[in-house]
Formats: sequence, structure tokens, C-alpha cells
Amino acid sequence: MAIKARKRAALPKSAFAIPSKRLYPINTPARARAALSYAARPDTRGSYTTVRRAIAKRYGSNHPILKASRKRSGPTTTASAKRGTARKASTLRS
Repeated sequence: MAIKARKRAALPKSAFAIPSKRLYPINTPARARAALSYAARPDTRGSYTTVRRAIAKRYGSNHPILKASRKRSGPTTTASAKRGTARKASTLRS
């Protein structure tokens, strides 16, 4: 569930993974999980590690949120990945 603007504004800076910009609220485990997933998106370069560290600091490094997450990797360049993509594209054309 999305957080309303009024509630978000009422949160202390310590409830955010990036407090200087008030980005990624992590005041509940569900929001921490969502913040980690948003930070893993390709258009948010560099924020994944910051969010992960903030969650570890707040909930502990052994918390299930961090164990379930996987560090994102760059684009795959293996031949099998290329073949898989090519197959999908050829299926769409038919």
C-alpha cells in the first residue's frame, strides 16, 4: 500500500534509506522490502548498496529482507541469454 503524502512528510529523516533526499522509506519491513526492490531497478544506479546498508543498519544484517534479496547484476552477455532473447523475439514475430 502506498504511503500518503501527509504521512510521508511526518516521518522522521531516520525512517528513510537516503535521509538527505527523503528517498526510500524503510520504517516498516514491507516498505524496506519495497525500497530494496525499487533500488534494484536499472534506472536507479548506485542506490541499491545505499538502501541495502540502511536496511542492514536498521534491521540487522541477518534480517530475512536482506537474505531474500539478491544483488542485481549488469546485463547478461552470455550466448545462452542471447539465444533465449532471440527465441522470444522470434516467437513474438509469428
